[in-house]
Amino acid sequence: MSAEFTARPHLQLVQGTPPAAIEVKQLSVRYRNVTALDAVTTSFQPGRLTGVIGPNGAGKSTLIKAMLGLTAAAAGTVSRAGQPLVLQRQQIAYVPQRSQIDWLYPATVWDVVLMGRVQKTGWFRRFSAVSRRKALAALERVGMAEFRDRSIGQLSGGQQQRVFLARSLAQEAEIFCFDEPFVGVDQKTETILFEIFQALAKAGKTVIVVNHDLGESIANFDDLVLLNRSVIAAGPRRQVLNADNLQAAYGGQVNFYAA
Repeated sequence: MSAEFTARPHLQLVQGTPPAAIEVKQLSVRYRNVTALDAVTTSFQPGRLTGVIGPNGAGKSTLIKAMLGLTAAAAGTVSRAGQPLVLQRQQIAYVPQRSQIDWLYPATVWDVVLMGRVQKTGWFRRFSAVSRRKALAALERVGMAEFRDRSIGQLSGGQQQRVFLARSLAQEAEIFCFDEPFVGVDQKTETILFEIFQALAKAGKTVIVVNHDLGESIANFDDLVLLNRSVIAAGPRRQVLNADNLQAAYGGQVNFYAA
């Protein structure tokens, strides 16, 4: 990581009402006759970097989409501060899996990051000087300012992920949801992503990351939700990562980093 990146100041939490946890209660999702999520009950705490882990097909991405109202739930509720989470979308930044993004769409890096300011600016209105400054600061924070005029489709996988992280930072959200952000990225990008995720959590934001890797990178998370259609275990990383929980989630032999 460059000295320029590490020297940037941490995000500052504006003082006010303490941030509230996201409460998921008995959340179920069904696709025709298949149960993707079965009565999931868990919570996501502000000020914590939480990873959602589990085997392929466990419902990790489905959980995030159902929480945000992007996938219909068959039952259950998702709330924050006593209000449905879907009514708080202006406070949510969501970055989907790279496979769900049209990388051939004719947009520049600058176009993509400015999209993070649409909610605060309004559709079909010109971006203010403040929004442009915030977008540029977000690009600088992820080390992508020099690529601002480059087509998004011309970037590497890691660079693309950093641009979408910059877009989420430009939103100035309270809740950040990232679906498999480390797939296809280089080590430099992974380091930058974790540094920023941790800075967001330190600033009191709620940061949720769907992750498939049980290697050394798992040590970057504060909390984990171990999922296999239902919650196997949830809480501080060291409590969740034990052989019994992983056996219940994955079955058979699974190697994991226990630090």
